[in-house]
Amino acid sequence: MFVRKKLMCVIFSIIVLFTIPGMSFADESDSPKEDKTLAPYFLVDGGSSLVERFPLKDTRVKANINGVIADVYVTQTYVNNGEEPINATYVFPASTRTSVHGMKMTIGGHVITAKIKERKTAKREFEQAKAEGKSASLLEQQRPNVFTMSVANIMPEDEVNIELHYTEMIIPTDGVYQFVFPAVVGPRYSNQTEANAHETDKWIKSPYLEEGNTPPAKFGIDVTLTTGIPLQELRCTSHEVDVSWENKSAARVSYTDSEEFGGNRDFILDYMLSGKEVQCGLMLYEGEDENYFLLMVQPPERVQLEDITPREYIFVLDVSGSMHGYPLDTAKVLIKDLIGNIRKTDKFNLILFAGSSQMMASSSVPAVDENINQAIKLIDGQQGGGGTELLPALERALSLPVDDGFSRSVIIITDGYISAEKQAFRLINDNLNKSSFFSFGIGSSVNRYLIEGMAKAGLGEPFVVTKPQEAPATAGRFREYVELPVLTDIKVSYNGFDAYDIEPPNIPTLFAQRPIILFGKWQGEPAGSIQVSGISGSSNYVHDIQVSKAQSNEDNSAIRYLWARERVARLTDYGVSRDNPKAGEEVTSIGLKYSMLTPYTSFIAVIEEIRNTEGQSTDVAQPLPLPMNVSNLAVGGGYSSMSEPGILVLLALILSIVPAIFIYRKKFAHK
Repeated sequence: MFVRKKLMCVIFSIIVLFTIPGMSFADESDSPKEDKTLAPYFLVDGGSSLVERFPLKDTRVKANINGVIADVYVTQTYVNNGEEPINATYVFPASTRTSVHGMKMTIGGHVITAKIKERKTAKREFEQAKAEGKSASLLEQQRPNVFTMSVANIMPEDEVNIELHYTEMIIPTDGVYQFVFPAVVGPRYSNQTEANAHETDKWIKSPYLEEGNTPPAKFGIDVTLTTGIPLQELRCTSHEVDVSWENKSAARVSYTDSEEFGGNRDFILDYMLSGKEVQCGLMLYEGEDENYFLLMVQPPERVQLEDITPREYIFVLDVSGSMHGYPLDTAKVLIKDLIGNIRKTDKFNLILFAGSSQMMASSSVPAVDENINQAIKLIDGQQGGGGTELLPALERALSLPVDDGFSRSVIIITDGYISAEKQAFRLINDNLNKSSFFSFGIGSSVNRYLIEGMAKAGLGEPFVVTKPQEAPATAGRFREYVELPVLTDIKVSYNGFDAYDIEPPNIPTLFAQRPIILFGKWQGEPAGSIQVSGISGSSNYVHDIQVSKAQSNEDNSAIRYLWARERVARLTDYGVSRDNPKAGEEVTSIGLKYSMLTPYTSFIAVIEEIRNTEGQSTDVAQPLPLPMNVSNLAVGGGYSSMSEPGILVLLALILSIVPAIFIYRKKFAHK
């Protein structure tokens, strides 16, 4: 009897183990903090009814796009409708190309222009103001595309407006210009513990609303577009928008929340100029202490190569919990198209990863129908579940034996919801001699820092697919890019033009039909020429730009911020300068000089009046909505309830134990 009871307890324990949700909640367990994994959680509001739990009430975006430069103002409104003072923290995204160079805070009739300071200094001043009962705000960069806003001592009935000002450049690809405003940060998977987490990783432990729930906050965006050249096409693929035309080259695009919440996905605006003409040329700006220039050169048309080196494609597909449902369905359409259209002279392999990884074959196989069908069958069986361990999957891909007769490309397909971005960049950087890297972001609000960073670090191209119907065209572009580069061996020379501090210092192979972009400084007279050369197919390419034809213009003042952002990106974003001990000092100096948000500088605004005289306040973390089409499986370790594979495993386990139950029952029935 004792053995039988013990066996039943074991079975019951197994069932409980498989069926308890894997998500974490606000009312977490009493396990030691050092044992807790850093992870997002679902909000369980069991706090005081006197405390306002959703202080962010409105986000308004005004973007002015003039030519290729976007000037953007974001206004966030916080309102304390509760009865106690609160301190609010909010995580929000931005474009990876954003240069944030201004912040203002308005509260209780006070308008304070924030100051840029070293990160640690700004944090210390904010905490001091918070403790003293002063209203204050702190803007910090956690990733190039993830920021945190902290607002201290929001008193009952207070309305706080925080205005951010940033600049970014719109770079066309294949004649299409795209302005993206990311509206929500997706939940990040992390396997590190809270106790060992770096300061810039602690935002990962953020509260989320469950799937289908939307916050009470509103979201709106207005874009004024002026191109100087007639627009051929203007479309917004992410939101239903109103478009009003001033003339053929100027339009206003607006989205205002109505019944549908628009703040759970990227706002994506695409436009093309007549004849697919791309705005190129040289722009100059004479500053008070330094002069800046921006050069855009349109590369040659893609040429058809007669002899294409055989290719080896290694597909690395994310099948984790955050990919469950719509994202994985989209990825399946994409990868089936990619694999199904490989040339017979090529070969491929497939690695599926979540908490662990599964490889189709020990070495890459020929792209024959039998192998392609096997790969598609393997993909079709995936449902999505578990964590997102990208690094081991990449290491496994890179460990595959190399065939010198093939040009290898690693294609990573994921939503990018991981926290170990820089580790991935470093791994890719360290293996550039083995492969080029291409990345596909899948979903309505992907981690563009990871998607763009992996491609940039790997000298490849990034792609983003938001809908299944976009997959075939995107796959076609990839095949064209990887097989037929536009320009290789690119070099830039300056003749009679005293240029320095050029960004980027080197230009990799140009896969896409997009302009070559250079930022730099110059001194002396704006004279001489700039020459861009390279190899297009089997021909030499040379393009000369006469500097004297360009005029310095005060309207070009944004170039200084674009140059600064490009320099900071090279030093910090993708880990290429990780061995340079002076990189942090240089980035700090740039941030302070240009009044710009960086990993080492933050914006701080403090109202000197002591408004919270009682000194008591409650810390509130503003919950985020899940990105559109992302399920609950994305939060808390990758699964919140049993996935279909988990159910099958549990059933198999139970069925395997049932015979043992009868054996034991029969054996002990006589005792």
